[in-house]
Formats: sequence, structure tokens, C-alpha cells
Amino acid sequence: MTAFNLTPSDPSTFILMGIPGLEAAHIWISIPFSIFYMIGLLGNFTLLFVVGKEQTLHKPMYLLLCMLALTDIAMSTSVMPKALCIFWFNLKGITVGGCLTQLFFLHAGSMTHSAVLVTMAFDRYVAICNPLRYTIILTNTRIAKLGLVGLMRAVLFILPIPLLLRRQPFCANHIIPHTYCEHMAVSKMSCGDTTVNRTHGLVITFVVIGLDLTLIALSYGLIIRAILRISQKEAHQKALNTCTAHICVMLTTYTPFLFTTLTHRFGQGIPPHIHIILANLYFLLPPMLNPIIYGVKTKELRDKVGRYPCRM
Repeated sequence: MTAFNLTPSDPSTFILMGIPGLEAAHIWISIPFSIFYMIGLLGNFTLLFVVGKEQTLHKPMYLLLCMLALTDIAMSTSVMPKALCIFWFNLKGITVGGCLTQLFFLHAGSMTHSAVLVTMAFDRYVAICNPLRYTIILTNTRIAKLGLVGLMRAVLFILPIPLLLRRQPFCANHIIPHTYCEHMAVSKMSCGDTTVNRTHGLVITFVVIGLDLTLIALSYGLIIRAILRISQKEAHQKALNTCTAHICVMLTTYTPFLFTTLTHRFGQGIPPHIHIILANLYFLLPPMLNPIIYGVKTKELRDKVGRYPCRM
């Protein structure tokens, strides 16, 4: 089914091919993708609604969860609606402006998400290593300011990417073998010198995300040292439990992110359709799993969420 009569030579349009080699299975692939996307939206909007309605949840930890939910919604929504349009209706065309806008939002959302995880690691560090001063060090206002700094960092680092690409001359072939406009995939279509773009992308991946991972590792190194000094077994277990949810969220976020980023640049032996499916799962699985993980591991939140079906 052809929805638009677009040609690869149209200078104002890119063509997203979806998952090359699996075009016949697009409809079947869209079923789990759409289910994951809807579960993610439902879970994150439920979290935002409950935290917003319950005054007792207006605390730094739950404010961080709301920030995480917002970045999850932004990341998945920047990718999935267009991908599903490709799978369901064969709507493969996207304007150059639309492509660069999508690129900005998905990468800015990803970097903001990483900044929120760093702040959450710091929150756990203060809660365990300096519990008596927790309410003094981490107030709602300070958490909001840290979130704003994370957002500004993402905008400042990511905005140059679409601006630089906008100035690039693109070759006649405007076909992108992907479901969304990923930075390196768009850069490869340029006929000009993309050294600056590629260098900037590597700096973001290895320096910015590397710094975030280092800060998280440092926080957890200090947390582990503090836990090992606790003599009481119950207190020891309680301290570990407070970190479990955050560790699970980090694993669901950074593992697919690093895998897809590194394989896109260095994994020439991996089949393209495998890479594209895993890249899409990066925008689907964390948004779907994060509210479930925190709902299961956080008793106060779980109890509040459980009350709402009973009131209806």
C-alpha cells in the first residue's frame, strides 16, 4: 500500500524504510511495539497522576520519578508514532525539518533521562550516607533546579547536531534504512564533510554519557562503602533495598543505549534489522519497565496506586 508518491530525489523529503529485510513482517512487528508503547504511556501517566494528586508523595524522590516519567514519555513518543505509521500505513515520507526535529527530541530526551538517573543516584547517596541531613540537602526546589540543569545541558549539547546537519548538502539518495531519524544514519546521507558532526556525536557518547556513568558509579561506590559499615543485618538489607529499583532502571536504560550506540558505529557484522529492532526497543522497554519497577519496589507508591481502582 503506497500512501505517498515520494521519490528519493525529492530534496525536501527523507524516506524512512522501517526495518529493511523485514517489510513483510512490519504488521506483526508493530503488535508488540504498539503494546509496549501503550503500556509505557499508561504506566507513566498513571505515575504522574498519582504523584500529582497525593500530597504525601510531594517529596524529592517522587519528583525525580515524575521527571523520569516525562523523559520516558518524550523519548518513546518522539519515535513510536512515526514508526507505527510506517508499519501500518506505509507512510514513509518525512520532511527534512521533521526529521531533524525528531532527531533533536529523541537525543535530547535521552540525555535528559541520563541526567535524571545521575540525580537519582545522588539522591540515594544522600539518603544512605547522610540521612539526617537528607531533607536539608535535597529539597523539592533543589531537585527541580537540578532537573532544569539537566534539561539545559541536553539542549546545549544536542541543538548543534540538527543545526550542523541543516547546513549539509544531502545526496540524491534520501532513503534512511531505519524507523526514525538517528544522528549517524542522517549524517551518512550527506555529501559534505561530516567530521564535525561525527566528532560531536562521539563526544556526547563517550564524554557526557561517560561522565554520567562515572558519577553514578562513584555514588554507588560510596553507598556500598557505607552499607558495609552497617553492623545490623536489617539496616543492611533496608539500605540495599532502597537502591534496587534505581539499579534495575539503570540497567534497562544504559545497557541497550550503549549497545545500540556502539554497534551503530563499530558493529558492521551485526545484521541491520537486528540493530534497528534493538534501537527501537531502547525507546520502548525503559519507558514500559520503569513505572513497573518503581511500582513494585516502592511500597508507598504501590499503596497509593492500589487505592485508585478501589475508589472507582
